[in-house]
Amino acid sequence: MLAFLKKVLMVIGALSLVSLISFTITLIVMWRGKDPVPDKTILEIDFEKGVVEYVSDDPMGRMLSETHMTVLEAVEALTLAKDDERVVGLIARIGSAGMGFARLQEIRDAMIAFREAGKPAIAYTDTFGSMSSGNIPYYLASFFDEIYMQPSGDLAITGFQFKGRFFKGTLEKLNVVPRMDHRKEFKTAMNRFTEKDFTEAQETSTRAIMTGFFDQMTAHIAASRNLPEDALRDLFDKGLFSAQEALDAGLVDALAYRDEIYKKAETRFGYDAEPLGLSKYLTRVDRLYRKGETIAFIHGVGPIHRGKAEYDPMREGPLFSAQKVARAFRSAIENEDVKAIVFRVDSPGGSYVGSDTVWRETLHAKAAGKPVIVSMGDVAGSGGYFVAMAADKIVAQPGTITGSIGVFAGKMIFTGFWNMIGVTWDAVRTSENADFWSFTDDYTPDQWEMLQDLLDRIYDDFTNKVATGRSLPIETVLEIAKGRVWTGAEAKEKGLVDELGGIQTAIALAKAAADIPEDQPVKLRRFPARKPLLDTLLEKLPVSVRSSATQQVVVQTIKEIRPALRALKELGIGEPPGVLRMPMPQELWAL
Repeated sequence: MLAFLKKVLMVIGALSLVSLISFTITLIVMWRGKDPVPDKTILEIDFEKGVVEYVSDDPMGRMLSETHMTVLEAVEALTLAKDDERVVGLIARIGSAGMGFARLQEIRDAMIAFREAGKPAIAYTDTFGSMSSGNIPYYLASFFDEIYMQPSGDLAITGFQFKGRFFKGTLEKLNVVPRMDHRKEFKTAMNRFTEKDFTEAQETSTRAIMTGFFDQMTAHIAASRNLPEDALRDLFDKGLFSAQEALDAGLVDALAYRDEIYKKAETRFGYDAEPLGLSKYLTRVDRLYRKGETIAFIHGVGPIHRGKAEYDPMREGPLFSAQKVARAFRSAIENEDVKAIVFRVDSPGGSYVGSDTVWRETLHAKAAGKPVIVSMGDVAGSGGYFVAMAADKIVAQPGTITGSIGVFAGKMIFTGFWNMIGVTWDAVRTSENADFWSFTDDYTPDQWEMLQDLLDRIYDDFTNKVATGRSLPIETVLEIAKGRVWTGAEAKEKGLVDELGGIQTAIALAKAAADIPEDQPVKLRRFPARKPLLDTLLEKLPVSVRSSATQQVVVQTIKEIRPALRALKELGIGEPPGVLRMPMPQELWAL
């Protein structure tokens, strides 16, 4: 009993100490108020930390992405900074900078506007590719006025090579038989299991996407670096440059270490100029999209599935929950303040049924008089296009991957594998087709015919809904469908996309569709609203814990510590959390 009382007193003492610390820090922060932006500010951003599309509401997703800016935040910060007289320039560390093409182009649009406002932008890195390709980091660096590289670095602009992995040979060794089919020839996701190399259709489609990306990248770099495009392509053919060779070729402006770059910045901008992180800058200014008529902002990011899961630890990225996105649409429709909806889609597809669920809600929104404008991210293909196709307008970046109007389905037959290791199976069943999805039984001829009918039905549904949503003749849709993927630029030419641009283009179109004057500010309201992290954490606890005294300890501890953590974060203290990885669940069906 005495030991128990000691433990209780220790907990009380610890909580009291935390309370005192958090109360003190909170008072300090409140007394300080919102830190001002220095009168002369140099903005800083580290692209190696990443600019993500979306931070999931899932507790793990939120914790793991806590230090990342979203695309919308980065664009908003740069838009505010270009008109802020206190901001005199920007310095960016490029690093490895792993981002998709559309995200890069979203940043590019904002950087062009920033530079056109007379604000210098400097990029630096230790190397463009360390024993790896530097194409994407260099493309990002080309958006800036000046590029600096460490003298010991290399520039690896080797061009693109898309390689596909094929497992048919492995499956043959394991006596596993893939039994799949698709609609149509360009729907090649299953080829990795059924082929040993590219089919003609797969090679054609892949080469077109690769060439489209390369053409866009070289055109942008050539314009930014004031180089003839043919000469730049010759440099890509050479591929690997030492720092001095890169300087001699006009690909970078100077060789310098980080400390030397900042000394030059002091000379250029003045010794009284103070550095400020782009994300911190955003917390110290009056944000865009905080007042005016309300436009709902809904995210649909990641592989589409029917369930509730919102984060995939293995991919370290969000999952597109059809249930959650559909609820978000219904909430926006029911909200009288919402005048229009911007639906940001960044998804490679997934569940056909889940995609159809969200598609239906876009129709409900339009019927309720609330225009739907889709803004596409890096990829909005297959199911990612399905959820978008009924929108009033679709906006994509030139580098968005979209289309892929097709379907595949099937199963793996593991009977040979089990026999090889001495495992046998037997079964009893009540119905003739109870083994339809069995992994130990091949399709019967009748079952294979049923699968063909199912694929035809889904493909017909997809293409007819595209024709209706995009106001295209079905003959046109059937010609541009076939499972083929397109760049955003190609998709616009084909009639699958309305405008090229990013989130801000979509917001402008939403304002126009809702009869909101162009110069009138709007309020972007996220649907569903983000819950406090405490609430989402508690939802993950088992019911037995939620209803016990243990919960009270957890709740009280978090409540006591949370203000301190917030204050520490505001003061810039703390390290990003670690990363947990686990296998990603796979769906059999994919659009």
